[in-house]
Amino acid sequence: MNLPNKLTMFRVILIPFFVVFLLAPDISENGQYIAVAVFIIASLTDLFDGKIARKYNLVTNFGKFMDPLADKLLVCSALICLVEMDRLAAWIVIVIIAREFIISGFRLIAAEQQIVIAASYWGKFKTTFQMLMIIVLILDFDNVAFQMLGIILTYVSLALTVISLADYLYKNRDVIKGEK
Repeated sequence: MNLPNKLTMFRVILIPFFVVFLLAPDISENGQYIAVAVFIIASLTDLFDGKIARKYNLVTNFGKFMDPLADKLLVCSALICLVEMDRLAAWIVIVIIAREFIISGFRLIAAEQQIVIAASYWGKFKTTFQMLMIIVLILDFDNVAFQMLGIILTYVSLALTVISLADYLYKNRDVIKGEK
């Protein structure tokens, strides 16, 4: 297993630790800070695994499959935890997770046609803003400016989720029609 794939698997392994520190207050009084640190480390592995894979030509089918899955598992776990903590509305999480299911299904259709669809810039912006939103919502500092930042990041993330979905479907509409 090459380094990018090890980083991807490390990200998956970090998810339960993140969830436990976030949702189990008896473990540590600083659980949310440990959870944010784990989330940031996991998020950084996403950045590095892709860069390393492309730079050193270490792109594998395993990585093409597991990297986006690991991202979805990390982000969706965090979003569900934020609903449990009453820091994010369930309908927002439903929209975000629905987009992920739609794109995953779409990629399966494309794969059947021997087409690999790369992530778009809209999708990368969406992921970046979602990760920033998650960090801010977990920290939840009692400060008006910080609370406003959380609200702004939430709605920007939501908008980018919808825009990236629309962009993805529009650019690859021939795949749905079976014409590519």
